[in-house]
Amino acid sequence: MAKFVVQGSFQAGVQREKFSVEVEAVNARNAEEKVYTTFGSKHKVERRLIKIESVKEA
Repeated sequence: MAKFVVQGSFQAGVQREKFSVEVEAVNARNAEEKVYTTFGSKHKVERRLIKIESVKEA
């Protein structure tokens, strides 16, 4: 499994919060899915409120 750095932002109330997360995944699409899942479960943010700007292999 490779490590990916996923950068983007999510809606937190009336403002957007930026994030940069490192995740282990098989490919870039899987890394995006892990970010959606993590933010949904930990921060209670819906997928439509998360904007992923870049996915780069670390």
